[in-house]
Amino acid sequence: MALSILEELCYCTTRIETKDKEGNLYSGTGFFYSFNVKDNKVVPLLCTNKHVIEGMAEVKLTLTKADKEGNPMDLEHITVTLRNNQSDWIFFPDTNVDLCVLPIASIINLEIKNNTPVFYRTFDDSLIPSTEQIEKIDAIEDIIMIGYPNGLWDEVNNKPLVRKGVTATNFKYNYNGRKEFVIDAACFPGSSGSPVLICNVGSYHEKNGGINVGGNRIYLLGTLYAGPQLTVTGELKVINIPTSQQQVLSVSHIPNNLGYVIKSERLKEVTKLLKNKFGLE
Repeated sequence: MALSILEELCYCTTRIETKDKEGNLYSGTGFFYSFNVKDNKVVPLLCTNKHVIEGMAEVKLTLTKADKEGNPMDLEHITVTLRNNQSDWIFFPDTNVDLCVLPIASIINLEIKNNTPVFYRTFDDSLIPSTEQIEKIDAIEDIIMIGYPNGLWDEVNNKPLVRKGVTATNFKYNYNGRKEFVIDAACFPGSSGSPVLICNVGSYHEKNGGINVGGNRIYLLGTLYAGPQLTVTGELKVINIPTSQQQVLSVSHIPNNLGYVIKSERLKEVTKLLKNKFGLE
């Protein structure tokens, strides 16, 4: 049976478990993204925040197996453990942009070679809203965020948790002059790297007040990376969404359920960098 749009979205992420040199464990979120190159080839990437993998000695991914017909085997998983060679990752060149990607074609191909193909779905450029589409996005929109808050997940079925919220700033503007926007949603440790989307299936309200019936509207808006928090002294600070609950407990920060999101157009800048680096134009 064909998967619904919402079901497919739940195969677009993976739980990232990391270990530092001292053996401490952390978790974050990664999502799959792909772009086309010459000869109709597709390059798949794993996207997350820099702070999720920086300084880590080991990165572990859990992927869902596919059967011979290419269908997901939800109860059967593959654990891929990577010795975290930082040079394998492509970091966004601007150090102020907390974004990085890992080309994963070699991982996928190795599993196929080992007769353990994996099932996953990717976002791509077609889901990044165009200038024309952005003009039709209203000042306040419902959003969903897919990830692993506090490292929680459906471990048996290898599924993420989906949170709902709203845009707290108008997406068409660059918040404080950066290619970012703010969401009003519960952003917990482990949510770092979560994709944030507008996902309307079947109908949605249009900016002009009308209702589009029978249509879908799915946009990849961006990647969660940080949020403002209050300290016990009342000072407001912007901090990266932690990758460990212990990090939250060790400092007296009080989250206010706001999240800062890097706009998805930044992913096009990363893919352009990859094309230039590897001659994929």
